[in-house]
Amino acid sequence: MRTSLVGRIRRQSGITLIEMLLVVAIVSLMAGLAFPAVSAGIDAVRLRSACDGLAAFLNYGMTWCERRQEAVFLIVPGDRTVLRLRGLTPTPVREFVCPSGVKISAVLPESDPGQDRIIPLMPGAPFPGLTFELVNQRGARRLVRIDPMEGVPQVLAP
Repeated sequence: MRTSLVGRIRRQSGITLIEMLLVVAIVSLMAGLAFPAVSAGIDAVRLRSACDGLAAFLNYGMTWCERRQEAVFLIVPGDRTVLRLRGLTPTPVREFVCPSGVKISAVLPESDPGQDRIIPLMPGAPFPGLTFELVNQRGARRLVRIDPMEGVPQVLAP
């Protein structure tokens, strides 16, 4: 009786190489099918985060202008890689840089392409009605628009 129990234990212990390869193949197939959906979700989160960051950056510039009662200049380079806020006094320059995979594709109303734009924000004056169009690597677009009446940046999906 003892020998048959030992033989049964030896036959049942461990897994075969074919079983292991089958499990690895199934896991790889599932990961390959799930990867595009996961990466699309990450790109969407990056775009949403960039839009929220740009809205906060613009809101900061308008608040800076109103609270300190001084002109603030929004500088948009021609390549639209980094937005800057600069005051008249020797204060540090604030910058907004888009995260990787997201870029500012347009600043509306359009101006001369490739030229730097300097947009003044004046205390007591209506804020300029600007719209920034952000796009990610997959072509998804979002708009960040400054409402000139309220002076509040809004994130919109076109």
